[in-house]
Amino acid sequence: MLIKEKLHSLGLTKKRLFVILGVILIILIGGRIFNGIFNSKPVAKTIPIVRTITVGKSSTENIFQYPGEVRGRYESNLAFQVAGKIVSRSVNLGDRVTAGQVLMQIDPKDITQTVNASNAALNAAQSQYELAAKNADRYRELYNSGAVSKITVEQYENTANAALASVQQAQAQLTGNNHQLEYTQLIADHDGVIAAINGEIGMVVAAGTSMITLVQDGQREIQIFIPENQLGNIYPGQPVQVDFWALNNVKVNGTISEIAPMADSTTRTYKVRVALSTMPEQVKLGMTAKVILNAGNSTDVVIPSSAIYQTGDKPNVWVVVDKHVQLVPIEISKYRDNDVVVKSGLKKGDVVVSGGITRLTANDEVRLEDGGTL
Repeated sequence: MLIKEKLHSLGLTKKRLFVILGVILIILIGGRIFNGIFNSKPVAKTIPIVRTITVGKSSTENIFQYPGEVRGRYESNLAFQVAGKIVSRSVNLGDRVTAGQVLMQIDPKDITQTVNASNAALNAAQSQYELAAKNADRYRELYNSGAVSKITVEQYENTANAALASVQQAQAQLTGNNHQLEYTQLIADHDGVIAAINGEIGMVVAAGTSMITLVQDGQREIQIFIPENQLGNIYPGQPVQVDFWALNNVKVNGTISEIAPMADSTTRTYKVRVALSTMPEQVKLGMTAKVILNAGNSTDVVIPSSAIYQTGDKPNVWVVVDKHVQLVPIEISKYRDNDVVVKSGLKKGDVVVSGGITRLTANDEVRLEDGGTL
């Protein structure tokens, strides 16, 4: 009651009192907001951490490894020289054979009939010749006695010569047909091991189709296949090291003995043969081998392919300069496994971002992980 009288004496009503309190409250809240805006601390900017490598032209060893297979130095792909149906096979995969051994045979019945016909033709030609020769002798005697003319003798002598030519022709035909009969047997041309069999009993095969692969006895080699972009790193006589998957701690020195002049039409790789200085007794044909090839020292500028930042058809890399990144265009010489060889655009000492390149923009500040030197 006393407070009411006091307020009334000051000319303040209840409504005016609430308005004044509201204004005071607004002033207090506004002051706190204003103070927070001007006195708040700035938010720290997050600096990304990137993985980097330091480019260097120091020489590095180019070591390549290629899987291979133990093969014979010389292999024979044996095929029938006549067409026919296979009626017998006397060898299996992995069998050892000797030169002259019969490996397969095709049905000889038709060729046998041809041989018989040739024999008959030869007998007939010989009979015709014998008769013609006797007639020529008789008329030669008659000519000597003056009973017949010279031209008559010459006619009979010509007939005898033609009959002799027919005998020779029949003889050649018989010899050829006998050869055809021999060709119905597939015979080993060397001592060795059967490495592949492509024909079975009952198959009708064409002449010249490879039926059996024979690995000849003698030196063994390793066969590998090289991609075309590595041909510049190898040459005949180049030393290599070979180890074998199935034999622990067996390593053999060798040299490249042969490089195919043309790529395989399917794989587009080049067949390479590696000759070994010594062949361990445990090594068998068909075993898996690993050929280790040292292509010597290289001064190439090499960076990981993860460092490439592609813009359109132009390759670029992010290079760190004074803790900030710059986009630098490069020219790529070739690709090698997970790396690229840079032809131009980088120099020794450049720090290249190899991880986290997608979130960068020009002149961004970055923090570095430990970088390695290539």
